[in-house]
Amino acid sequence: MIPSVILNAGLILINIVCTVIGLKRRGFSDLFRYFTVLSNELCAICAAIVLIAWTGGSLPKWVVLLKFVGTVAVSVTLLTVFLYLGPVSGEWKYLLSGPDLFWHLFCPLIAIVSLCVFEHTDFGFGWVFTALIPVVLYGIFYLWRVVLLPEDRRMEDFYGFNKTGKWPISMLMIFVLAFSAGVVLWAV
Repeated sequence: MIPSVILNAGLILINIVCTVIGLKRRGFSDLFRYFTVLSNELCAICAAIVLIAWTGGSLPKWVVLLKFVGTVAVSVTLLTVFLYLGPVSGEWKYLLSGPDLFWHLFCPLIAIVSLCVFEHTDFGFGWVFTALIPVVLYGIFYLWRVVLLPEDRRMEDFYGFNKTGKWPISMLMIFVLAFSAGVVLWAV
């Protein structure tokens, strides 16, 4: 219980600090358009729920399931940075500095260790699909804002997922990545 409490409290504190820094640098609307930020906020909320649940002496399955969903979301962030954004852009210094170092690397790793080592529970394979909910919701938002809106109202394709109109491939790959992360974390 104690290691879980420490790791989850760390996730919350790191996220608060990174959010404050991010808000000062980018402002609310610019900061909260990124899945990285949203997934880390979700993971921090799930970590807070874990902390509250530990006051009862044990973690109910639904709490672990929430933590699983938040952990898969930040795992997608980590994997996207290391498998796509970093190699394609070459902007490693940008992707792994300041708050992004914590959001892209340390928070996902802390969440993974916390879930897999200290908060695991048994739930059926079908629950893996719940971990796709944040990714699907963000995918719909991103598709709407980057591709489907009239061109003069579109948001910048800051992830580059719609380069040369290949958003269906990018979206499928992200969903496969999220599902794969969910399966691996579920199996562990």
